[in-house]
Amino acid sequence: MGSVALMAAYSGRANIRQVAALAGVSHQTVSRVLNGHASIRPATRERVLAAIEELDYRPNHAARALATRKSNRIGVIVDSPVEYGPNSTLRGLERAARAAGYSVTSATVGDDDPLGTSVALDHLMSQGIDALCLIAPRSSSLDHVRSSSMHMPALVVTAAKDDTFLTVSVDQELGAALAVRHLIDLGHRRIAHVAGPLDWLDAWARHRAWQTEIKAAGLDELDVVVGDWTAGFGYEVAHVAGRLPDCTAVFAANDQIALGLIHGFAERGIRVPDDISIVGFDDLPESKHFLPPLTTVRQDFRALGERAVEVLHAALEGSELDRRSIIAPLLIVRESTAVPPPRERFAGAEKTRKGT
Repeated sequence: MGSVALMAAYSGRANIRQVAALAGVSHQTVSRVLNGHASIRPATRERVLAAIEELDYRPNHAARALATRKSNRIGVIVDSPVEYGPNSTLRGLERAARAAGYSVTSATVGDDDPLGTSVALDHLMSQGIDALCLIAPRSSSLDHVRSSSMHMPALVVTAAKDDTFLTVSVDQELGAALAVRHLIDLGHRRIAHVAGPLDWLDAWARHRAWQTEIKAAGLDELDVVVGDWTAGFGYEVAHVAGRLPDCTAVFAANDQIALGLIHGFAERGIRVPDDISIVGFDDLPESKHFLPPLTTVRQDFRALGERAVEVLHAALEGSELDRRSIIAPLLIVRESTAVPPPRERFAGAEKTRKGT
């Protein structure tokens, strides 16, 4: 341990001048690194960050708030936080916010609470936040926020264009298009869609992309099955004969639905992908361990959270920025998709199961 680090260890909490001395820069440079200034050379930034880590330096946000009259606090409203995507985006945002010197106060809104968004917004505003982020919005929650009078940067994690808010998102329509095109390229001509709740903007974007790709390929647009985001819903759709249109492939709105579909089909003696192919969306950590491993669309939730913080930081600093920021998804091909089966093999699966 160097002399500066020893000094910090024996004198209690490290200060910004000790960080500057260890990194060999001025304390103003350390401040610029903490505030995310783009003018800092990468090598200098790395030295400062290494010194911060070695000294376990923690900026005095209370003192900074008094000096700048800013709380350096981002308020986040999360719709349905039990779902994997919203929760993962929040974790990515929290990590990025800490690294940029912001704290995060979050409030969650459940599916069964129509006034939840308004209550959550009031709670966050009472905390003296500098900026607001809305994750995984339904159209109703977005309307609540839009009707509120706010004098601060507000960002929505959505792929929908919006003139009121800053937006960041993974490109939902592109992700769904990649999934459907993959099935079409394998030779599938009857592709069903099992959708999430269509008041969710992401679910609607995936549904719209499925429609667009089906029409572009000149295929029949089958009836859409709409429900929630759960594996239980997917299981019911696949397990109950007649719930799903006659098809050789299914684009599921998320991986949980896909998992339920695989389970429900298995109990009816319908094999994935021998009899029917399934594509999901999200790339859950467990998706590679489904039986069969799931073909799906990967969303980089960590990058999504980081981008949200970058945009809000730029807005708070008065920097020029694009009002809409989009991250590309990635199709992950595994073993749940294959060329379509002969129709008589699929039709005969249940007959074999029933012994007829």
